[in-house]
Amino acid sequence: MSAAADNEFMARALELAAHGLYTTTPNPRVGCVIVRDGSIVGEGWHERAGGPHAEIAALNAAGARARGATVYVTLEPCHHQGRTPPCDEALVAARVGRVVAAMRDPDPRTAGQGMAKLEQAGIAVETGIKDNEARALNRGFISRVTRGRPWSRLKIAASLDGRTALLNGKSQWITGEAARNDGHHWRARACAILTGIGTVRDDDPQLTVRAVKTPRQPLRVIVDSRLETPLNARILKGGGVLIACASMNEVKAAQLRALGAEIIVLPNPSHKVELPALMQELGRRGINELHIEAGHKLNGSLINEGCVDELLVYLAPCLIGENARGMAELPELADLPAKRRLRIEDVRTIGDDIRIVAAMEAV
Repeated sequence: MSAAADNEFMARALELAAHGLYTTTPNPRVGCVIVRDGSIVGEGWHERAGGPHAEIAALNAAGARARGATVYVTLEPCHHQGRTPPCDEALVAARVGRVVAAMRDPDPRTAGQGMAKLEQAGIAVETGIKDNEARALNRGFISRVTRGRPWSRLKIAASLDGRTALLNGKSQWITGEAARNDGHHWRARACAILTGIGTVRDDDPQLTVRAVKTPRQPLRVIVDSRLETPLNARILKGGGVLIACASMNEVKAAQLRALGAEIIVLPNPSHKVELPALMQELGRRGINELHIEAGHKLNGSLINEGCVDELLVYLAPCLIGENARGMAELPELADLPAKRRLRIEDVRTIGDDIRIVAAMEAV
């Protein structure tokens, strides 16, 4: 198979993997294409946890035609027994001729063992084709299995002078409808959406996915040190809410639990929520991607404590003024070399607004 063909078929596998963008949690998004004599004979993707993996779906579609064929898969075939059997064994049993994986599986339960199993069975193996694209699709999964915490994306809607709300807290709406709808796509792909008690009080958000069709709503997480979430807050409707506090108020906690909320206590020495511990707790719960929509104080704390991996910034063509609230409350710098560096990954126009995706570079 030529390099051009390898790239073409892997691109198709990545396209299939993206079908699981909203559904595979806590599993990775994986697509698979089986090719024989230059033609696709079977393809599939992992749709949801507990369901067939991409390789199994593609093998079922290919049937006997899989024998001697080349398999393109966006992630190394799994080696471990989970809710479904190992995919490497299924590929060996199907007697495929070659397996091309975009990237190796960072999960310690596989971590190269899947490809080794195939190679031991006499199957030609290769990795690295469209590796970057595969990693971008599964940043959350990679983060959780290697760091024990989700990939956290901080969404900010701001004026061109970097203001996110008026001094009185009002922020609806700085950006246009197209940008707000685009934000719902990012909400939908996340496993959880996090906000702070200030946003709950000022904006009374639902923090649900509404502008796009999704088979599930992300977990909603509130950082609320003193357990001040109003009982009539819209975010509490429908359950699926986790509240992280620093001290327990049993009476208020019982009232919140009666509304379907779960309470966890994670104090730090300053009597605030220990944010890195919250990230680890979310990772333990299988949260791959965390979407953050909070106010400037919590934004600053999350950035300052190393809990933000990526910024999703919508800039509106307007000016609000220096007395309005900024993007993030961060410590003052004495020297410019101490500035926090970002890597711009994408810039595009959404309606009348500009959307910037930027990754935080390691300090």
